[in-house]
This record gives sequence, C-alpha cells and structure tokens, in this order.
Amino acid sequence: MLAPLQKWLGLNSASNARTAIAMAAPLFILLVLAMMVLPLPPLALDILFTTNIAIALMVMMVAANMVKPLDFAAFPIVILLTTLLRLSLNVASSRVVLMEGHTGPGAAGAVIESFGQFLIGGNFAVGLIVFAILVVINFVVVTKGAERIAEVSARFTLDAMPGKQMAIDADLNAGIIDDKEAKRRRAEVAEEADFFGSMDGASKFVRGDAIAGLLILAITMIGGFIIGMAQHGLSAGEAGSTYVLLAVGDALVAQIPALLISVSAAMVVSRVGKDNPVSQQIGTQVFGSPRSIAVTAGVIGVLGLIPGMPHGVFLLIATALGAGAWWMWDRQRKRALAPPAPPAAPEPNAEATWDDLVPVDTLGLEVGYRLISLVDKSQQGDLLTRIKGVRRKFAQDVGFLPPAVHIRDNLELKPGAYRLLLRGAVIGEGEAYPGQLLAINPGGVTQKLPGTPTTDPAFGLPAVWIDERQREAAQMAGFTVVDCSTVVATHLSHLMQVHAAKLLGRVETQQLVEHVTRLAPKLIEDVVPKMVAIPTLQKVLQLLLEEGVHIRDMRSIVECLAEHAAVATDPGELARRVRISLAPAIVQQIYGPVRELDVIALEPELERLVAQALTSPHGAALDPGVADTLTRSAAETARRQEDLGHPACLLVPDVIRAPMARLLRRAAPRLRVLGHSEIPETHSIRIGSVIGATA
Repeated sequence: MLAPLQKWLGLNSASNARTAIAMAAPLFILLVLAMMVLPLPPLALDILFTTNIAIALMVMMVAANMVKPLDFAAFPIVILLTTLLRLSLNVASSRVVLMEGHTGPGAAGAVIESFGQFLIGGNFAVGLIVFAILVVINFVVVTKGAERIAEVSARFTLDAMPGKQMAIDADLNAGIIDDKEAKRRRAEVAEEADFFGSMDGASKFVRGDAIAGLLILAITMIGGFIIGMAQHGLSAGEAGSTYVLLAVGDALVAQIPALLISVSAAMVVSRVGKDNPVSQQIGTQVFGSPRSIAVTAGVIGVLGLIPGMPHGVFLLIATALGAGAWWMWDRQRKRALAPPAPPAAPEPNAEATWDDLVPVDTLGLEVGYRLISLVDKSQQGDLLTRIKGVRRKFAQDVGFLPPAVHIRDNLELKPGAYRLLLRGAVIGEGEAYPGQLLAINPGGVTQKLPGTPTTDPAFGLPAVWIDERQREAAQMAGFTVVDCSTVVATHLSHLMQVHAAKLLGRVETQQLVEHVTRLAPKLIEDVVPKMVAIPTLQKVLQLLLEEGVHIRDMRSIVECLAEHAAVATDPGELARRVRISLAPAIVQQIYGPVRELDVIALEPELERLVAQALTSPHGAALDPGVADTLTRSAAETARRQEDLGHPACLLVPDVIRAPMARLLRRAAPRLRVLGHSEIPETHSIRIGSVIGATA
C-alpha cells in the first residue's frame, strides 16, 4: 500500500529518512494550525500539554549545556514553533473550556484539572494571583532583559563583522590558515551574525506569547462567565468557580512552558565565552573562590547570632559554607604541592611530526644541578632578576634589545659548572659555588686569601672563592667581592657585548626599525626599505657592532645612510661612512670626555708596507711572517698602553683601517682601530706608543 505512494512521491529506501526529516517541520506546522480549528478530546489535550512541558524542559537543558551560540543555531525557529504550539493549545483548550466547562472541572482534561485543583487548591483567586506573578516574572523581568541583550548583541555582532573578516584575511595572507579553514571561519562569522539577528526578532515571539496568554485568560474568563449564565443557566457563583477555575488552570499549564522558553532564550543570549558550558562557568567563577565562600559563611554566622534571628538555620548554612570553603582551600593546597605530572612519553610507533623539531635558542644558559638554586625563586635565587637587568642595560648601552636568555639544567655538567651558548654553540664556560663569594684581584693586591684559587670568567683576572665570613677582610685588602649570581650575570653581560653583532638577527633588526619608526616615522619611511633594504641595514649595523661601536643613535645612522645610499651600496663602504658620521661618539666611547687622545701608531715604513699589501689591486696579501710579528707587537703594545692607564687605540690611514681591525681582532680583542678621518676636529692626538716591527 505504501509502495505506490512512495513511487508517486519519488521516494526510495535511501532517501526515506532525509525526506521524513525535511517534511517534519511543515507537517508539525500544519498539525499546529489544525489544532486551532479542529476540536480536540480531553485525552489529546493531556498528551499535548505534557508534550509541551517536556519540549520546554528539553530546550532549557540544551541551552544550559551548549558551549557557544552556534551549538544551538536552530533556537530562533525553535522559539517560533514552541510559541505557535502553546498558542494553538490555548485556542484548543479555550474552545473545550467554553463548550464543555459546565460539565465539571475535568471537562478540559486531567492536566488542566490538576493545575486548577492541586497547584492552586481550587481557589481561582489564588490562581489569578499566581498567574499574574508568573506573567510579571516572564514579561517584565526575563523577556524584557533577554530582548535588550539580543538587540545589543545583534548590533555589536554586525558591527564586528568587518573586523573579523579582515582578521581572517590577515591570517590567510600570513599563511597561518589555509583556504578551507578561512572559508569555514567566514561562514561561522556570517552564521553568528545571522543567529543574533534572528534572536533579536525571536525575542519578540516570547514577549508576544506572554501578552497573548494574558489576553486569552481574560477572554476565556469573561466568555465562560457569560456562556455559563446565559446558555447553561448557572448562577454567577457557579459560573465563576467553574469557568474561571478552568481558565486559570489552562493559563498556568501554558505559562510554565512559556517561562521555561523565556529563561532558555535569556541563557542563550546572555552567556559570555565559548569554552565551557554555563554550569561549568558558574561553578568555576562563582563557587571557585574559597575566600569568598569563607567570608560569606562568616557573615551568615554573624547574622545567625543576632537575637531574634532563626539561629539554627543561619548557623547550619554558615557551617556548611565554612566546611565547603575549607575543603576547597585544602584541595587547592594539595594540588599546588603535588609534583608536576611527567610529560607523556611519545608512542614508540608514532610518526615523526614538525612538533618534534625543537628550535635552537639564540642565547642559552645551561647550569649544573648545584646552580639550580640560583634560578629558583623559592630558594631566594636572584639570577633571573640579574639577567633581566643585564638585558635592560645592554639595550640601553648598545642600542637594541637582545634575545631572551633560555635557562635549563644540564646533568652532564659538573655540579657547579655553567655554560653559555649562542645558537647552540658554546661561547663561554665557568664554575660557581653557591653560598660562597668570588674575591677578584683588580691588580696590585698581594695579600693571600684562604679559599679556592680561580680566574674571573668574564675578564680573566685572578680570583679566589671565599666564605661569606671573609667578605669584610677581602674588601679591606682591596679585592672586589661578588656573589655567584653576579659572577654568572657579569660573564653573560661581557659575552653579550663581545658577540653583539651575532645577536643582531633579522628579527631584532626589524624590531629596531619598528621602534625607531615610532620616534621618527617620516625618516624611516623615506629610507627603509626604499633606499636601504633591511638585509643591508642589518649588515651595516653588524659591522659597527663587530668593532664595539654602539648603535644607540639610530637616527644619525639612518640619516647618514640616506645621504650616501645613492652613491654606495656596499655595506662595508656604508659602515665606513657611518663611522665617520659617528666619530665624536666613537671617540668619546673609547676615551671619555678628554680632548687629547693618546694613540698607538705604526712605524712609517711598516705602515707603508702594510698599506701596499692590504690595498693591492690583486687582493690583500700580507706576508705571514709580517702579519704574525705585527699581531704580536700590537697585542704587547696594547697591554703596555692599558698598564699606563690609557685606552688601547691604534690610529691608521683610512684605507687600511677596516682590514687592520679584522687582522688584529683575534690577537688583541681590546685594541680599537681608528682611521684618521674618525678623529674629530675638536680633538688633538698624541702618539704614546709606536709599533715598529720590520718585515
């Protein structure tokens, strides 16, 4: 019998389920509309009223447990359908009440009778008051607030759509997401806007339902009173007690599901956050603070002690709250003291992923297990604070913010040893003894101190590890006394200064440009990257840093590059011209505020020989013997110059300044090399030492 119907409708076994689901909503609307026209028996009304209450409860449970609004995207149409169902039931029940109400309180079914008898005790005056209270709660409080929230949410969501779409486009252009994910996010943004717009309109259904329920009650009461007296010969008291009681019971049966739907709508539009259900949010945020619960318990307990108050109830609740607060505090304390869970071991047969690739830290510090106390704040370790100060001081002196220092323990090291790494390569090592002090001999101290002889890891000065009680004696003898954290931090600071050029990567250069842009936006806009590309700027700055020239005056550096970028593109030539521009600052960095500069010079014949070798058109070709003698003599001369209290600075012609600096950098790292054009006109020179080695 069903086969011809399925054939006529074009159905098959594969599409039956989809077709049934697609036809469910239209059939439901047709049935609801039929209920307004066709009379229903009392049993059907009981079933439909019970179903209406069950649907309202189910909707409220879904609204309470959803995580984000789009989890219940069908809620606006659900509001429409449930409102239509309640109104049709009101019409159907009102018809039965008016037609069969004279037969007794059970004329409209057992559900309406029970609401009229049990809930309000058969007193229609009480029923009217209860119904009026429910209407006030629903219409004035819940519905009014939900309507306002829905309106504001719809407006804000629509206003935020362009920004969200731009953020999606930015993530797509940056490669963070692919086309498929971008399409999904755009659709989600559009659906969210449609949802809040629909909720703004659907809230009017709830508001209208409350008004309709009030009007239907009044019409049913007045109509039943007239019908009972005019058609069925009932007295005024009998008509009132019969029809009014049935009308109130009918109104209560419909008003309770309406209140549930109103509360569900308010929960959907008023929730904030998309991570947890409402119950979990409330439990975490309202009942997650033991201090708040303890204070509440104290206030309730004090109220319970006031004469005339119900002591038992107040003290019972205060005790329960206090016990709950103590239990929560104890659980939090145990959780804080519990050791951290070990990282999950990778599955032995798991495929390799990009997450297995750990990037190399730009700056790293590895410590032995005895030095862990230096970085543990619970053991009063202040090394982290010292390192932050080192980075801040480096940025203020050198001119750019260095990368963060990543600290980790290394069981392969000696217990008191530490190791400094630059991009995974060791650039410095040392050993420290927590609880002891390092007494450094700055030179000239002859007194011996009991302790462990060593060498200052930063500058190579002789030093001794001593106990705390010897601090005062060491200081009186002329030693410089520092603690373990200072030793490590000073060593780190020194190595950062030495390797400043390697610390200035592309990321740091870009951040430096962005920082200067905030101070001189027009200057940077005209020069970088229009005239000087970021890689060229980075190389110029690295060449300056390699020779200890600070780059704090970025404005002057960029102005100099703007002046010469049109005629010179080589980073070395640009760095030379920048050095000339920064000559006063470079000289002051070396000599301080003095006007007469005590310099080291090359013997004229040696200078001519070196100039010919280093500036040869066939390439620099300095004889190895001459180069070795020159470097050894330069190192010895620089040491003597420093012993005399003068800076070690070699003055050479401009054409050989850069190659001479590279040649002498390894043998005499503290020797600075200046060109003739880098001496400001306001300063004079005095040759204090001469390097006179011969070929």
